[in-house]
Amino acid sequence: MTQQHSPEDIGFMQLALRQAHIAADAGEVPVGAVVVRAGQVIACGHNAPLTRHDPTAHAEVNAMRAAAQVIGNYRLDDCTLYVTLEPCAMCSGAALHARFKRVVFGATEPKTGAAGSVLNLFANEQINHQTQVTGGVLADACARALQDFFEQRRAQQQLCKVPLREDALRTPDSAFVGQDVPLTLSCFSADLPALKGLRLHWFDNRQDAQVAPHVYLHGLDDWSVQYAAQLQSTAPVIALDLPGFGLSDKPKKLAMHRIAWHAQVLHEFLNSLQPAPVALHAPRVMAPLLTQLALPIDWVETSALPAALRDAPYPDRGHLTGPRALSTLLLAAAPPPKRS
Repeated sequence: MTQQHSPEDIGFMQLALRQAHIAADAGEVPVGAVVVRAGQVIACGHNAPLTRHDPTAHAEVNAMRAAAQVIGNYRLDDCTLYVTLEPCAMCSGAALHARFKRVVFGATEPKTGAAGSVLNLFANEQINHQTQVTGGVLADACARALQDFFEQRRAQQQLCKVPLREDALRTPDSAFVGQDVPLTLSCFSADLPALKGLRLHWFDNRQDAQVAPHVYLHGLDDWSVQYAAQLQSTAPVIALDLPGFGLSDKPKKLAMHRIAWHAQVLHEFLNSLQPAPVALHAPRVMAPLLTQLALPIDWVETSALPAALRDAPYPDRGHLTGPRALSTLLLAAAPPPKRS
């Protein structure tokens, strides 16, 4: 018989699921959590160990830390923790230490779950606090978020293992013969977690890698070569291609090209630069990607590239998936024009 859960538990678990989707968009395992007090959400969190380089940055821990700051006390004894996945031993221990009244989770975790799957810390009567545990709330939806995430990751990993035609994801150098493209300044990396094995491209004119650069980001109809003049100057300049643009790999699945994913790639790339960039220069249309950056932003206007140079990285329509997707998403996210 299917266990019936209260509308309140279902509603708060749906909010935790939203946090899980935020984690997935950032390339993190999709687990989300919310802390509820007196029927109100006071804090939320999602998985972020990759982004924060922190093995303790699980959804539950992030939500607990935020809740403790709101309340002004590490004791959360009148609160309920909702989390989409059965807590591990670390998070279960933290929930007990915080004195949660209840912990409510969605999907079970047969490998590391510490609320009944592998062990049950909450059932240990020797611990000086007892927390009520409810499991299985929206279990199917919570499990499906995880399954979808890992299926996509496995598909991407398999794609990276299978030999591809030279032009399947990237444009061969032969496409730029006769074009004014500074290929000698090209740099590539596939190491950023959000890239999931894809290759990112940028031009870098620096003679000394220890000089802080100015970073330039293309617009929707252009790519990094639009900053050829800046690259030819004496100023230290990096001109970046987001995935799907220019000389970066161009995944042809429309669903990959989300604003949050591109923003995360950009965030990780900027954080990887040492020394840190002086500023980011970008067309204003790219603003929805830049809202979370702790970096000065200089809005720039650029001249349109010649058609042959603009189209050179995109030999077929499939290569245009990224520009087409971001054009739709970013224009939809832009605020409406003010009425005169």
